Amino acid sequence: MDNYILVTGGAGYIGSHMTLALQAAGERPLVIDDLSAGLRSAVPDGVPLFAGSVGDAAFVGDIMDRYPIAAIIHFAASVVVPESVARPLDYYRNNTANARTLIDCAVQRKVPHLVFSSTAAVYGEPDRTPISEGQSTQPINPYGRSKLMVEWMLDDVARAHPLSYAALRYFNVAGADPDGRAGQSSPNATHLIKIAVQAALGKRDGLDVYGTDYPTADGSCVRDYVHVSDLVAAHIDALRYLRAGNPSVICNIGYANGYSVLDVIEVVKRVSGIDFDVRIKGRRPGDPAALVASNELAKSLLGWRPRHDDLETIVRHALAWERRLP
Repeated sequence: MDNYILVTGGAGYIGSHMTLALQAAGERPLVIDDLSAGLRSAVPDGVPLFAGSVGDAAFVGDIMDRYPIAAIIHFAASVVVPESVARPLDYYRNNTANARTLIDCAVQRKVPHLVFSSTAAVYGEPDRTPISEGQSTQPINPYGRSKLMVEWMLDDVARAHPLSYAALRYFNVAGADPDGRAGQSSPNATHLIKIAVQAALGKRDGLDVYGTDYPTADGSCVRDYVHVSDLVAAHIDALRYLRAGNPSVICNIGYANGYSVLDVIEVVKRVSGIDFDVRIKGRRPGDPAALVASNELAKSLLGWRPRHDDLETIVRHALAWERRLP
């Protein structure tokens, strides 16, 4: 196969798993990453890595001119909800404006397919759970808005140009490669399971819970935690779906199971066999009470079949990876 699959943000947490999955599927991944959060060491041997921004049209265009691109899988983005509330313009630049540049480069070179890393944050405070793709999108933070704007752009572009896309609305991604080849390596990550396993291993002095007065069973936020390996499998499925000539699609990627923050902490303590300090703090701005996916569309349209739908398995893999890190 002569063509490449361009993975933006491919040196990051999810992107590094994606390149491994593409290699296993017989594809040729090529990575662009500005290395602000990603690591060169996370990119598998033999995969071309270009350090720079997807918002740099000359840089991206030159790569696309030299390497024939069959599809783009776009991860590169800022992803921290509280940070987006404090620094909204950074998020509209990095997530929305940079995506516009990338899409423009793709259209100019007639790249046929794009798989976009969207988010459950586009739903805001959902009126019911599990959340289906047809429910209203009313994001309550700049992170969700910045991603929804990209969905709008893709919809408009796909009507005007021969570009088909899949926008995958992730719920809470967690865990690590079951074979120990990749995981979440940033010491300053904000994902709950990552922070909890760091606390269990003494890399943090405990864990803060932001709000126990939400309208949930135990008062803490409820989320749908999806294993990173299942998530990247959904991208492979989406790429296959688009290549078969199917129309553009928006799909949730989650397990349709909700766990509270306090549930997750209990599982991490049980799996690790280690107790750690848990501090109750006030709510953070921009956090919805509960986000749980309906995943019937991904299963029926994309043929997605999750293999790691078990919170203890997710925690075990995250813990094993964390133990490998310095």
